[in-house]
Amino acid sequence: MVNKIEHIGIAVKNMDDANVLFEKLLGVPSYKEETVESEGVLTSFFQTGTNKIELLMATNPESPIAKFLEKKGEGIHHIAFDVEDIHAEISRLKNEGFVLINEVPKKGADNKLVVFLHPKNTNSVLVELCQEIK
Repeated sequence: MVNKIEHIGIAVKNMDDANVLFEKLLGVPSYKEETVESEGVLTSFFQTGTNKIELLMATNPESPIAKFLEKKGEGIHHIAFDVEDIHAEISRLKNEGFVLINEVPKKGADNKLVVFLHPKNTNSVLVELCQEIK
């Protein structure tokens, strides 16, 4: 079961510029920057109340974020949902006919296990499922 929106991911070209922009916009500084080597991405997180924004900048030209930026430019990349049991959600969603980009959860940023649903089944929205690593 999906608990809540965990965060909205936004692809950016320059992390320093984007951090300044979002700090001004949200009135809070980034609480964490983290590189996820397996995805070729640098992330920066902002939180206001229960809402989180994840900025994503490519660290290599072959990363999914680099390809997204090349094709679509800066902007909303994905929406992430918090789940209690990521394995149960994978099974449930596969049974519902959704196609997953990765069927085995992997370590993502901000201490999460993550899987992604293919946008062709979600009205062209990249959906991420997140479960806190305990």
